Amino acid sequence: IRAEPLHSFPKGERLLFRKEFLEINREGCRISGRHFIVIRLPGSSNHSRIGVTASRKVGGAVVRNHIKRLVRECYRLNKAWFQSADYSVIAKKSAAHLNLAGVCKDLWQTLQQFKADHG
Repeated sequence: IRAEPLHSFPKGERLLFRKEFLEINREGCRISGRHFIVIRLPGSSNHSRIGVTASRKVGGAVVRNHIKRLVRECYRLNKAWFQSADYSVIAKKSAAHLNLAGVCKDLWQTLQQFKADHG
């Protein structure tokens, strides 16, 4: 058994299938931040999983992929922010101009709303 490094992002922490996203969207708690919508569904596992969505409203493929990479990097570096649950992060149009610090700041503020509103 190999221990995962603290700042890794293994496949087990990713939402990979459409049915997982649909379940979270249907049953999860939704908080809207300035640049992202975060939907959280408490999971059955002892770690968190994350999936990122960016529609064509956000921009072209290059912009969408860049935002998704930044959100995943923010998650990878700040796993302690995320309670054991499944998270779906949806980028808003305004997220297109953000850098890593901006993404992390908005996600932090949105996750704090979860703690205040949903415990």
